[in-house]
This record gives sequence, C-alpha cells and structure tokens, in this order.
Amino acid sequence: MVAENYREVEARVAAACKRSGRKREDVTLIAVSKTKPVEMIRELMAIGVKDFGENKPQELKTKTEEITEPLRWHLIGNLQTNKVKYVVGRACLIHSVSSLHLAEALQKEAAKKDLVCRVLVEVNIAGEETKSGVSPEEAAGLARQIAALPNLEVCGLMAIAPPVESPEENRGYFRSMRLLKEKIASMGLDRVSMDELSMGMTGDFEVAIEEGATLVRVGTAIFGSRAAR
Repeated sequence: MVAENYREVEARVAAACKRSGRKREDVTLIAVSKTKPVEMIRELMAIGVKDFGENKPQELKTKTEEITEPLRWHLIGNLQTNKVKYVVGRACLIHSVSSLHLAEALQKEAAKKDLVCRVLVEVNIAGEETKSGVSPEEAAGLARQIAALPNLEVCGLMAIAPPVESPEENRGYFRSMRLLKEKIASMGLDRVSMDELSMGMTGDFEVAIEEGATLVRVGTAIFGSRAAR
C-alpha cells in the first residue's frame, strides 16, 4: 500500500517536472515518515527509496539507530538548540535553520564531531505568526552569518506555505521563494550555495515543482493521515 502510494506520487512529480520543462533528477521526493513505524519505511526502502523526512530530533535518532542501512535523513521540523546533538551526524540536511543562535549550536556540535553540517535557511514566506523562519528581507543576512561558521554549509532555502483550499493559491509564494533564491545566489556570498529550494507538501507539491522546488516533502499522500499526538 505505502509503496503503491509512493509510486503514484512519483508519477505526479515526474509529470510536474515534464510540464515545467525540468529534468526529473532535479527534484528530490522526500517521504515524510514522521510518526510512522519503521515497517512502513522498510516497505519503501524495498523499492529503492532513500530520502526520508523527520520532524522530531529524538524520533530521528531512534529510527537511525534501528535502521542502519545508508539512507538520506532530512530534519524538516523545528529544532531546539538542546536537541542538536540528536541531529548532527544523522541528518544529511537540516531544513529548518531560522536563527543564528540555532546555527551556532549546530556549529558547536558539528565541530565536536568533526564534520560539516548542511543546512537550509528557513523563510517565513507568508509572514505567518504561527510559523518560524526569517522574513525574506532577512534571509541573505542570515545566510551570510551562518556561512561564517566553519562547520556549517548553507545549501539553499526552505519554506512552508500556508494551508490553502487550492494549491494555485500558493503559486505566488513559491515563485517568490524561487526569486529570493536566485537573488541570494547572484550576491556571490562566500560559502553559500543556493542549490536547494525545499518547498511543497502533499497539498501543493506539484505547483512547488513548477515554480522551482528541488526538494518536496510529502507525507500524507504516501503514508496516509497521521494520528494526532
């Protein structure tokens, strides 16, 4: 069932790439496995899926201890400074860095483990009070500050668009993110690459791809609804 759902989402990703004249390999489909059991993850691993997303650092730690095969784990949820020890060295990419304070905590942990931590700057593209992330105007400045930390690598931007009735309602936000990414890339900041743009979820990932997403985070369409917790 989960594998079948994944294949259906994969077909939609491929179609969105084709519509927008993009190569399929330019977009990474992340299966958001938060709150889902290891058995479901293994069902996807059996068909070759490598990219999984988790929201909670401790859940990421538990799953990476249980699943020892080489996968690409993405930390996509809010991260508190006291939880960075669970994430650094386990996540291939941390999508949700929205402050220098958090970046400095990641730097300290990455230096301790003698590795480089890849991160995205989280942007609150719609200015929602309930969401974290810097304003679009602050994104370049934060990227520059993070890039000064030797064990961190800024790889791009991430955003969570508002919940909407129709995915078309978020097209403008996704387009703004792509333009922001291009603007920061044109600044030529040292140790800042704008290769990645993480945006789009179950309800709107096709529009996000059409507007330039390189990473889409899909949970419900693959794993089904999550139990409240």
